[in-house]
Amino acid sequence: MRQLVRTAPAALPAVLRAPLAMSAALATAVLVALGILHFHDSGLTGIDAVLLPSIDGVQPPWRYVALVFDFGGEPVGSVILVALLAGVCWLVHRVRTAVLTVLGVVVTVAVTTVLKPLVGRTIHGEFLSYPSGHTAMATALALVIGLLLTDRLALGRAAAVALVLGLALVAGVAMGWAEVALGAHYPTDAAGGFCAALAAVPGTAWVLDRVADRL
Repeated sequence: MRQLVRTAPAALPAVLRAPLAMSAALATAVLVALGILHFHDSGLTGIDAVLLPSIDGVQPPWRYVALVFDFGGEPVGSVILVALLAGVCWLVHRVRTAVLTVLGVVVTVAVTTVLKPLVGRTIHGEFLSYPSGHTAMATALALVIGLLLTDRLALGRAAAVALVLGLALVAGVAMGWAEVALGAHYPTDAAGGFCAALAAVPGTAWVLDRVADRL
């Protein structure tokens, strides 16, 4: 048998493989469950009915903050953020993580793009809303940052899990709040976007490592 020799640091640190695999499985289940629950739905029910009225229509100066977050998920803003993070990874010689920055975001956004018409949930009567692509993108970038820091700081499993999931949660909540505050999504759309990234990024990192090791 040919022996595989790793020539570059892994995109998915070994200490995080099992925890993030379990997190990805749970996130996938939640993503699918919310999609089924809101299949071709346009009403305000459940937790959305509780949370949305207190968040939607936020006034300045918080509206300006929400707009800044929202720009980070727009095509121009996301390209800038992806390029910056990939550049940092390249500078610190984490080539696989640089590639993951691009692939992770692409796969995550592809998942949300495919799910939107499949689920068919709408907001304001015409805009497909589930899951939130902005929230997914922000969460994906946060996950990659967490993976990079875990590798660079040589963290143990408990610290690594807390860091990666903590960063993902902060990014997901921040972008999710902005999208709901601006009237672009329901709260559960944001939850779906968070789960989409948590499901897609670890899997993409694992595949990237497997392919790179064999090449």
